[in-house]
Amino acid sequence: MDLGSSLGLEVFYPDYHPQEYFNAVNLEEEAPGRCSICWSMRLKDTAKQAKEKGFDCFSTTLLVSPYQDQELLVKLGLEAAEREGVRFHHEDFRPGFRKAHDEAKLKGIYCQKYCGCIYSEMERCRKSGKHS
Repeated sequence: MDLGSSLGLEVFYPDYHPQEYFNAVNLEEEAPGRCSICWSMRLKDTAKQAKEKGFDCFSTTLLVSPYQDQELLVKLGLEAAEREGVRFHHEDFRPGFRKAHDEAKLKGIYCQKYCGCIYSEMERCRKSGKHS
């Protein structure tokens, strides 16, 4: 059983289209440029799904991360919300980051150490000395 089900939540898993991502970030592989492109794509898709599924708002787990540009995330979320006619729920969840991370570890929930894109993973490996 996954975490969403164990909490009584319905979780939607959108199709993954890596080619769209790579086309969008082409020649903009460095952070923060690629991040804003990626976030914009993801937030637009999330807003669209929220509207299609009848939700009145959407958000992003990135708002809990002390490593992400919160102002830019909110700006892009609000733009996506306006475009789709749904509300973007945003607040500063960062004060709960460490507690949530520690609790996840205790429960055996995987916490990855990068955002999810291949470029972020390569940066993480370079910083840790695992990759040259």
